[in-house]
Amino acid sequence: MERLVVKYQSRIYNTILKICANTDDAAELTQDTFVKVIENIEKFQGRSSFYTWIFRIAVNLTLNYCRKNKKVQIRSLEAETAEVSQSRRKLLKEYLSDNNSPNPEEVAQNKELGQIALKALMMLGEDQRAVLVLRDIEGMNYAGIAVVLNVQLGTVRSRLSRARSSLRQIVEAFTNEG
Repeated sequence: MERLVVKYQSRIYNTILKICANTDDAAELTQDTFVKVIENIEKFQGRSSFYTWIFRIAVNLTLNYCRKNKKVQIRSLEAETAEVSQSRRKLLKEYLSDNNSPNPEEVAQNKELGQIALKALMMLGEDQRAVLVLRDIEGMNYAGIAVVLNVQLGTVRSRLSRARSSLRQIVEAFTNEG
């Protein structure tokens, strides 16, 4: 079990953090995920990969927690990022609106740009945020996301499309105000 925790802990924590936006909650939910894994390990039937199974537990716990506690707050991008230069805004807008965008790891290296993207992500609803995190940050395929979220493949596609569109609109509104 220790090897599983070491192998998946940081990825689980980072995924949860991007969905719930609170470090304390993310740490607690990560711990709860591994408790559930231990309690239910005999129920793992191998129909999906272990990675997918554990992420399903983590995401379900997180979405249920967020819905129950409504701790996600919507913040004004303009108020918190007024000092961001126009060129950075343009790069962020291009990244979010272009399917041939730069590698997410390259964009994440720019801390300031990453913070803006995270704030925009937090303005989405939990379902849209979860599908974006799993696909665009974790790199999970559509079938894996469908298993994790327990939804149909078409639902994954439509949620992802709506999430990207909503995120694009948030960023466009932000860049038009600057």
